[in-house]
Amino acid sequence: MNMNRIHLWMGYPDDLKDEARAQSCVRLLSEDERARLERFKFERHRREHLATRALERSALSAYAEIAPEVWRFEAGEHGRPSIAEALAGRAAGLKFNLSNSLGLVVCAVSHGPEIGVDVEPYTRAKTIEEVAERFFSERELEQLEPLRGQERRERGLTLWTLKEAYMKARGMGMVLPTNLFSFVYEDRGEIRLEIDAGAGDEPEGWRFCTFDHAEHRIALMVESEGEPELEVWEMQPMLSGATLVNVGEVRWCPFRGS
Repeated sequence: MNMNRIHLWMGYPDDLKDEARAQSCVRLLSEDERARLERFKFERHRREHLATRALERSALSAYAEIAPEVWRFEAGEHGRPSIAEALAGRAAGLKFNLSNSLGLVVCAVSHGPEIGVDVEPYTRAKTIEEVAERFFSERELEQLEPLRGQERRERGLTLWTLKEAYMKARGMGMVLPTNLFSFVYEDRGEIRLEIDAGAGDEPEGWRFCTFDHAEHRIALMVESEGEPELEVWEMQPMLSGATLVNVGEVRWCPFRGS
């Protein structure tokens, strides 16, 4: 896996309605992960958690000679998971990031660059519209204000996923105020990242994209000045062999073509 290539792995929690397949996934988990699994009250949330953990382990094992059940992880200062120091030397500089919903879980993997990913179902668009003023920047709200109906909800969903992906790529989550950076729409649908001085970052170091799959919007944020190569892999059913997925044309922003 070269430095400019990003892989996105996808899995489906509903596959784990099959009890035998679910138990195969449970056997991959650490003791702590199994304990957390037991604390979920609703079965749909158990499947979501289990699918996320199984996909994470299976995906990473495609890049290192480490069995899925051997992986161990540790949380950073703001809760972002990373490969445990004891395994880092065997993991070839891998970076990864996770996002999950009841219907789709994803794991983004890179060799070196920081990466963030977010996935949101279309059904979240209405909720996002209702809380936009709390989470979007003044510039984003200014561009959102004249939009109506489906166009407004589509814009909000895209902004939300991009902002989540950026915060996760920074490893800061909600510690980073969401009004300190903006995704600004320009002519021809181009999107530009603007970052206030107080956020401690420069927009030139990032490339990002969004695309849709299985009635979800997915956003990727990559620390890269060049255009990354994206491959999308699907594991369905869970723990089966992965297949390459065509998600159509994915355009990275900001666009730097001729």
